Amino acid sequence: MKHHKTPTGLLRAGICLAALCAARLAADVVETTNGARIVGKITKIRGGTVTVSTDYAGDINIKQSLVTSITTDRPVAVKVADGTRFIGVVTPAPGGGLTITNPKGTFATPMEKVVESWAAEEEDPDVVAQRRKWTYEAGVDINGRSGTHTQMGEALTFGAKLAGPNDTLRYYANYIRQESDGQVSADQFKAGADYAANFTALSSWYARDEGGFDRVNDITFYDVAAAGYGYDFIKLKDSTLTGRAGLSYRYEEYSPVANASALSTTGADFELEYTRNFRTAHLHDKIAFVPAFKDLGNFLITHDISYEIPITKSLWKLALGMTNNYESRPVDSVGKLETLYYTRLVLTWGQVPAP
Repeated sequence: MKHHKTPTGLLRAGICLAALCAARLAADVVETTNGARIVGKITKIRGGTVTVSTDYAGDINIKQSLVTSITTDRPVAVKVADGTRFIGVVTPAPGGGLTITNPKGTFATPMEKVVESWAAEEEDPDVVAQRRKWTYEAGVDINGRSGTHTQMGEALTFGAKLAGPNDTLRYYANYIRQESDGQVSADQFKAGADYAANFTALSSWYARDEGGFDRVNDITFYDVAAAGYGYDFIKLKDSTLTGRAGLSYRYEEYSPVANASALSTTGADFELEYTRNFRTAHLHDKIAFVPAFKDLGNFLITHDISYEIPITKSLWKLALGMTNNYESRPVDSVGKLETLYYTRLVLTWGQVPAP
């Protein structure tokens, strides 16, 4: 017994076939010199690489030099070597290269002249890269030890950074308290700001100020301000080494127990900061030396080193570190060198564009 398709059945089959063809056609196509044909969505062209998002293999990165033609199913933004930007649908040019078509006309360009491409509704990536962005972090650590000696400690930290391509502004605050065998061994607070701006690729100027107190060392208030010249001895993608040299002002006010007059002196400021990004970790090491002009034997050295390990992809990380503070002329009978170790849980967030 034969079954005959009704007109309605034929119509449904035709609609399904048309929908299937439309779904297959609604995609971007990249063809390469070796004859490969990649179908998906071109998300960007940048740095000599064409990135295609596919359902079957995720993101595929193709060297732009190997691409012979590109076809898009929607308007995209294309920037060429002279900085000109076009928005339109891209198709292969008859003689090779690309043709960009929009209501105003068509523009043809060789593939090698294409510098960048992005979705038409998005902003120019170079403009976005030039924009300053805020990032924030807050940390807490609680360390305890019992046995022959009992030690408890906690710390609260906060930091904010506004970074652009040519300057960086940092705010920070830190409170630390520790007890050893029932005695307070650390009770200090500091807050400060640090600004640096590049005037050449490797040279910069900076200004910083830090104030706070250190009750264990009988310092009820202190302030260190400095400004000067900075130079990047190393400036690579994954590591930097920056040196600073300038002038400083140092003020310390002591508690009545210390029976000492306040310190107020100008001096020099020398700093060295090293950062290194590993694949899944970050190292930061900074040391500052602040000698007084009136008496070069009266100086202050601060040092902080930390190693950060991500816990989650974007928010949480674990910081292992150590801080050292050395004061050559401490008041009362406190020690010259103070060393604190910490294990800190840090929450990071941000990448918020500045208004």
